[in-house]
Amino acid sequence: MTYSINQLFCILGLLISINTSSQTAPFNISLEPIIIQGIDGLQSYAFGQYDGKWLIIGGRTDGLHRKQPFASFDIEGHNSQLIVIDPISKQKWSASISSLSQNIQDQLKSTNMEFYQKGNYLYLLGGYGYSSIADDHTTFNKLTAIDVPSTINAIISNSGFESYFRQITDDQFQVTGGRLEKINNTFYLVGGQKFIGRYNPMGPNHGPGFEQEYSNQIRKFNLFDDGTTITIKHLPAFTDETNLHRRDYNLSAQIMPDGQEGLTAFSGVFQVNMDLPYLNCVNIDSNGYNVNNEFSQYYNHYHCAHLAIYSASKNEMNTVFFGGIAQYYDKSGLLVQDNNVPFVKTIARVSRDAKGKMAEYKLTVEMPDFLGAGSEFIPIDNLPKYSNGVIKMDDLTSDSTIVGYIFGGISSSAANIFWINDGNQSNASSQIYKVLLYKTSILQHSLNEQSIGTLKIMAYPVTNEGNFVVKYNLIKPTNVKLSIYTSKGKKIEDIIMKNKPSGENFYKKKLKITDNEEYILSIETEYEKAKQKILIEQ
Repeated sequence: MTYSINQLFCILGLLISINTSSQTAPFNISLEPIIIQGIDGLQSYAFGQYDGKWLIIGGRTDGLHRKQPFASFDIEGHNSQLIVIDPISKQKWSASISSLSQNIQDQLKSTNMEFYQKGNYLYLLGGYGYSSIADDHTTFNKLTAIDVPSTINAIISNSGFESYFRQITDDQFQVTGGRLEKINNTFYLVGGQKFIGRYNPMGPNHGPGFEQEYSNQIRKFNLFDDGTTITIKHLPAFTDETNLHRRDYNLSAQIMPDGQEGLTAFSGVFQVNMDLPYLNCVNIDSNGYNVNNEFSQYYNHYHCAHLAIYSASKNEMNTVFFGGIAQYYDKSGLLVQDNNVPFVKTIARVSRDAKGKMAEYKLTVEMPDFLGAGSEFIPIDNLPKYSNGVIKMDDLTSDSTIVGYIFGGISSSAANIFWINDGNQSNASSQIYKVLLYKTSILQHSLNEQSIGTLKIMAYPVTNEGNFVVKYNLIKPTNVKLSIYTSKGKKIEDIIMKNKPSGENFYKKKLKITDNEEYILSIETEYEKAKQKILIEQ
């Protein structure tokens, strides 16, 4: 996570007055904590599973990375263990990776690897961490294949597992913070970045410096593996420097309205021209990709545990996101914009109907703490699923079903900790939550009407002298009434801007700011109105 200097003086909160409506939920979710002795905290890891047991690899044993280059992503926080967890018997086993080759060890200790399990083999790509060979932090250009059943059994029986690991080198896999999924028989490596050197929030030319290169691509390949030799056939990639310039996001397998397999890249960071998350999404199928600018996702912007579930009878796709980090959260029915992009407790779902229209709903249940960033949802093996792992809603026969577990992630002591983070404000969670889904529900989910609105208002600072800008979108040329008042009713601005063009528009205003000053912003057109409450910190 990086922040610009202007964000130190940014809008601390933006409360959007929204006309929320409720929908009888197609299902509901509950979380049930379970305790397994001896499990250490972990975040941003990879996992495979076999016979109800999990194989956990890589990730970090500490919390949110610190802002100082010498302390950020330090070697002490690497996970150098292979961990096996049985959530049913509540047992845990582990083994050191020190017997593996140095190249494999280095990659397996990295964070934010892309991973996918195909049959018995778990494939790990890229990842960021310390390379003992390069004597520096880097993004690894490796693919490692792991025989999951054999490795799990070897760790439990305390026997050797070295022969169950194979590795190849490929510069196309030098990616961290992207995601790896499949559509039919083709692998899709979406987004992410190549990051070399020590992290520094002040930028690549400060301190020790670093190299950062976003993928900006959907990279496709076929993988052939006979158990001995791995062969990769790269296919033509899609490149989009504007819409695929995202990392640390959620990529979820989907069933599209036409019944075919697909993927959706939800949110992620950072927009090309500002250090803020994307609000739109990218839908991907076997024919290409499509950027959906008609939908905005306000909750759950960074990678977090998520589950995908589809009802064939309704042709409705739902993706549920658990906590994490986001630019927005709900407070007493008001949508709060915080450009510091805080940790959140929100559990929300994005629904896609038979016509492809998407909308966002907030669930009544929340994460118990500021938890979820860098966690994973680990599904139950024997659930009815499509070939891409999406749960078959209509085939769940019980009113309540255990659909999987959430493990790990960053647990933060407060919403905004980055600039005060000395390593004590957060940690890697060791908590496991059983996730139960209820088909019959009397509860309602709150529609975030901003998610389907067209104004798409965002306010953010321009300078440190009190200037701020309001960005809004118009679907057709229209007059725009814009009003700004203090929370005490003093009028700051009340104008009608005539015949503003369709598309993206901007309004700039310089305010004399008092600490923690509150303003009410209202934008009204002939077809839509939005009202926002802004708290600006000097």
